[in-house]
Amino acid sequence: MKQTSRGKQRVQQQFGASAAAYATSQVHAKGASLARLVELLRPQPEWRVLDVATAAGHTALAFAPHVAHVTATDITEPMLMVAAQLAQDRGVANISLQTADAENLPFVDGSFDLVTCRIAAHHFLEVGRFLTEAARVLRPHGLLAVVDNVVPGSRLRGKKAQRQRDAGRYVNAFEKLRDPSHHRCLSLPQWEDAFRTASFELVHQETASKPIDFDDWATRMRVSAENRLRLRALLLQAPEPVAEFLSPQISGDKLSFQLTEAILIGRKPA
Repeated sequence: MKQTSRGKQRVQQQFGASAAAYATSQVHAKGASLARLVELLRPQPEWRVLDVATAAGHTALAFAPHVAHVTATDITEPMLMVAAQLAQDRGVANISLQTADAENLPFVDGSFDLVTCRIAAHHFLEVGRFLTEAARVLRPHGLLAVVDNVVPGSRLRGKKAQRQRDAGRYVNAFEKLRDPSHHRCLSLPQWEDAFRTASFELVHQETASKPIDFDDWATRMRVSAENRLRLRALLLQAPEPVAEFLSPQISGDKLSFQLTEAILIGRKPA
């Protein structure tokens, strides 16, 4: 229990200090998955939507024009203050913001038509608990949409499959050095298993690569100069399966790489 509490406090501290940067982060504010999510889900005017771990509110604000109401939650109050300011600036009135733990949602059963969670689940200590809570607060046939970074992985046996799992651990360690509140990105097979365990029917999944500027990525989390050097070394000296996955590139004095983002949509049974 203490370990869980410390993990959540780490998230609050890390993102409380970085809240303002997430209002303008290109990955979060204008990432391709944002418009794609709205396109795939085809939100309806009568829907009530819950956006979990909303951060600066970009996903909640993208859905607000299409639905009756959006409830946006986050464990970090400074993030909600940023989201509230963005909603005010854009004149969005059908949104409410509430502090809440993704793994213990303070809503009654069957409250929502759609639950969304975008680029946040890798901070959750218990993804399975979040999925169970999402299923609980959804109405029958309601939809859950998760967008998150994924890492290499495999269900298979053998050396090649083991190298993929090792690469996944390497990428998670790389991410955690940059952001101590990072817990774990799952692989696609792990996400598929997690949806199935929570009794969701997985109705859609897709992945896309997203380019990451190293300096922007490190600055957003206020990485120390020492850890920047370590991160550069981990990126540029990565084992072959990791290098294939992250695809580091140097152009002049700019270092960039790629992350892989998945969209997974599940339907709650009747």
